[in-house]
Amino acid sequence: MIRNVNKEHKDKLTLLDKVAIFITKIVGTMWCAIAFTILALISFPEAIHNGTATTISWIAQTFLQLVLLSIIMVGQNLQNRHSEIRADADYETDMDAKKDVETLMKRLDSIEQNKLDKILEILEKDAGNK
Repeated sequence: MIRNVNKEHKDKLTLLDKVAIFITKIVGTMWCAIAFTILALISFPEAIHNGTATTISWIAQTFLQLVLLSIIMVGQNLQNRHSEIRADADYETDMDAKKDVETLMKRLDSIEQNKLDKILEILEKDAGNK
């Protein structure tokens, strides 16, 4: 039997899993990355004013963590969507192939039964002639 692992996965999610996915979907959008960029840029002038160490700290802790990680999540979400689409297409292909194999097996069974019927017919005729 062919399994739909996407459906199985979704059916097994707990409430906390669903909350985590919901938050990930929100944070992993370009709109969220834009909002984080604006939020990060608000503190940028003060970071520059406080010197090199504060500016470097702002880049590492504020900009990279807020903005770039959000953009990376967007890319991962896009890759995941592509994988899901590909998995769904593979599932549909597998289901079509399964139907084709079942049809062929029925035809083979039919052919075999016809051959057996013909053999029995020949044997019965041969037995009747003796």
